[in-house]
Amino acid sequence: MDIRHLKIFTSVYRHRSFTRASEELLISQPTISEHIKNLENSLGCRLFDRLGRSIMPTAEAEILYPKALQFLDDIKRTREEITAVGTGVKGTLIIGASTIPGTYILPRAACSFKKQFPEVAFEIRITDSAAIISLVMQHDILCGIVGAQTETAQLVFEPLIEDELVLVATAKVLPDKTVTIGKLAATPFLNREKGSGTRRAFEGFLEKQGVSTDTFNIVATLGSTGAVKEAAKEGLGAAVISRTAVQEELDSGKLHEIAIGDMKMKRNFYLVRHAKRTLPPQYLAFCNYLKKRGAGHGAA
Repeated sequence: MDIRHLKIFTSVYRHRSFTRASEELLISQPTISEHIKNLENSLGCRLFDRLGRSIMPTAEAEILYPKALQFLDDIKRTREEITAVGTGVKGTLIIGASTIPGTYILPRAACSFKKQFPEVAFEIRITDSAAIISLVMQHDILCGIVGAQTETAQLVFEPLIEDELVLVATAKVLPDKTVTIGKLAATPFLNREKGSGTRRAFEGFLEKQGVSTDTFNIVATLGSTGAVKEAAKEGLGAAVISRTAVQEELDSGKLHEIAIGDMKMKRNFYLVRHAKRTLPPQYLAFCNYLKKRGAGHGAA
């Protein structure tokens, strides 16, 4: 099998489209089709069923895809290891991150790591935890840092940094130092979007108390930590947010912290990677650096 055939195959499989694979690889669609046909001839099987304008992978393609990814990873890793001999860690790292680690943790860690390995370049893609997990699952990125984990044998989640969620509000919205869950449910509340690790973690804490946010007076659902903070500072409602993200507002008095009874809301940020993917040297070095840094310093 030709390496180029496999690269084209994995792109077509991932996009479920010859056209999108053509756009990604900057190769004409007829050339894409020819490479797939040659690969099918060499394997003696059909890899995609053409269903009008759409295509579907066959059972043979499902078997080939993870093996092709691993083979291409091994080839890339071998080239990088040979190139890196005597030159140290180098290359581009594309890291996915949910809002809190992507905004408050990764930039600082990347800056420190780059001082040790100046030939490394970073691209940090920030979205919610569910989206990052999906990108890793679909092999669009090699690893990410998220505030929630899912139960699947396809992914590996490693606890990285501990964080604490806190309830905050202006004194006008919620002047108390402590509230019951019942009073909080009646207070105007700012929620994060579905897929947010913060939202999932808070809902998990409430479930242990036998409570659902369905009973809450949710006045807004917002798509980022920054939006939640701004809305809370404007007095739109109370919010549960990472202490890491809101420490400056707490210190300045723009928001104040309210205890929810005696409930402690601590969680982990996780390093997530695909169980069957091999990390290139620069990724492995950075992930080990993050784990050592997280164990020593925490989220703050």
